[in-house]
Amino acid sequence: MRVVAMLMAGGAGTRLTVLSDYRAKPAVPFAGKFRIIDFTLSNCVNSGIYDVAVLTQYRPHSLNTHIGIGKPWDLDRQRGGVHLRQPYLGRATGDWYRGTADAVYQNLDFVLDKQADTVLILSGDHIYKMDYRPMLAFHRAVGADLTVAVRNVPLEETDRFGIMTVDDEMRVIEFTEKPPNRDKGTLASMGIYVFNADALVEQLKATHLEVLDLDFGKHVIPHMIGQSRVYAYQFEGYWVDVGTIHAYWETNLEMAQPVPPLDLYDPDWIIHTRDQEKPAAKIGPQGQVVNSLISNGCVIRGTVEHSVLSPGVYVSPGAVVRESVVINDTWIGPGALIDTAILDAEVVVGPGAIVGYGDDQTANQEQPDRLNTGITVIGERARIPGGVRLGRNVLVHPDRVESDFPDPVVPSGETI
Repeated sequence: MRVVAMLMAGGAGTRLTVLSDYRAKPAVPFAGKFRIIDFTLSNCVNSGIYDVAVLTQYRPHSLNTHIGIGKPWDLDRQRGGVHLRQPYLGRATGDWYRGTADAVYQNLDFVLDKQADTVLILSGDHIYKMDYRPMLAFHRAVGADLTVAVRNVPLEETDRFGIMTVDDEMRVIEFTEKPPNRDKGTLASMGIYVFNADALVEQLKATHLEVLDLDFGKHVIPHMIGQSRVYAYQFEGYWVDVGTIHAYWETNLEMAQPVPPLDLYDPDWIIHTRDQEKPAAKIGPQGQVVNSLISNGCVIRGTVEHSVLSPGVYVSPGAVVRESVVINDTWIGPGALIDTAILDAEVVVGPGAIVGYGDDQTANQEQPDRLNTGITVIGERARIPGGVRLGRNVLVHPDRVESDFPDPVVPSGETI
């Protein structure tokens, strides 16, 4: 079996608000030193898959820099390795990717050049550990044209997923995208597909002219169910889509628990990443750290409680970071309080400032569907003046400076 993997990594991640203003969703830092895409890339190499195409589109620069030639994942190879694929415009071909299947269609040359007989299509924005080899073996054993990885989700959440209805042999007999009535079962598609290469090429070539925004969930899978052998492969492990602010914050903090749901320290399944060349983390004489992930280069002279700090974060004496995610090279001044917040890279929090105060849980007025659980979010390189108090569900856009805060109090639900 000649397997190639194609990773969908072009998502804008709009539900992550300012965290994806300057980077694609798969490039967002996670669990301290990692990026979200590290988990899928590591799954590939740990599963023995070394022909990997990463399909990028939105704000690819941070992602391209992170992946580089693929050395951290042992993907810097003359034969095989990682290939970064961005959309292009040519005289007769090429265009922006309009859907997940359209992105693969525009890169079918990768499949053909590699003479692959099996194509593994993955999302680059989920947190999970999965050995793809049992799924590939199942696909081959049942003679499937397409196998879709599925997992059981709570009945009340089925309207967020594509739901598979299967027979006793796990053959898919119906696919319903985000069913409103919650009566189609609880087997949700994980966005992980195994295609026979011939079936994939035939299907995409036959439909791409009819549907411009060709998508696997909306078009390809429903069309194949009636005419091809489509099976579901059930996955029982941990898997999370960190596509919302609350899911991102909650999943990060889960990794800081004494027994996290996903073991980041498993020597038999290493999560590889491009490490930053920074010295060891340092905890000063007044520093206290409880149930937290502290990355290399951090200096802790205050208190950190149940939080996740990326490389290079500085916590000044008297400062408290609680139930928060703090991304690379952020500086937190003396006496500041960070409570239930996400601070992006290179933020400066002035002395005595409070980010996340009070019990007012008013949803963000501009984005009430994205910021409504009490989490305050600060964009890259924003400077929070000393003594300012920011309430709950506050959104501060990147590059804001002291003069953008004319009042000492920013009420809950406001946007700067």
